[in-house]
Amino acid sequence: MAILVFGDSNSHGTMPLAELGGVARHPKAARWPDVAARALEIEVISEGHPGRTTVHDDPIDGVHKNGMRALPAILESHRPLDLVIVMLGTNDCKARFGLRGWDIAAGVGKLAQVVQASNAGPGGAAPRVMLVAPVPVEEAGILAEMFQGGRVRSRAIAPALRDEADRLGCAFFDAGRVAEVDGLDGVHMGVAAQQALGLALAEAVRSMLQEGTPC
Repeated sequence: MAILVFGDSNSHGTMPLAELGGVARHPKAARWPDVAARALEIEVISEGHPGRTTVHDDPIDGVHKNGMRALPAILESHRPLDLVIVMLGTNDCKARFGLRGWDIAAGVGKLAQVVQASNAGPGGAAPRVMLVAPVPVEEAGILAEMFQGGRVRSRAIAPALRDEADRLGCAFFDAGRVAEVDGLDGVHMGVAAQQALGLALAEAVRSMLQEGTPC
């Protein structure tokens, strides 16, 4: 069995930033996808790319940050996949995009539909999908200006994404229930939050698989 995590810097394991351009990363064993993999004893493939958006070309950081552009090739590279976990939306909260929580959830939904229309699952079927609302951001530290208004935007994602998951028949999880960002930059998670999220998502996946939740 194989699970793909399609995410951004918080799935990549980027450490909280004291200055722009930092690339420090939590040790592999401390990143939430690896924590979940150990708890589940299942292969978890982490495709976390710092700066990744849902469906938007980034006018500053480049079009390669667009998750919609990257997802089809990633699905083909890692198939067969039993489950795809999508945790995106944090970078859509940047002030430059001017999006609402509903817009961000709709972008995640578009990615779910790409997975559902693919043949990346066992036997050429589509994988299951779990949509994860990202940990809400705070406007703090070096990233405060970049994420101006992000505190409100990010907190509007979870309820909108829950509705989107219901509409598409996907599983849903709210990361903000179990983890929070580090106050240093208001965007990235520390080791304790990575650990908490990995264990909580492992339990959510285990329950989903045992119950046979359609998604």
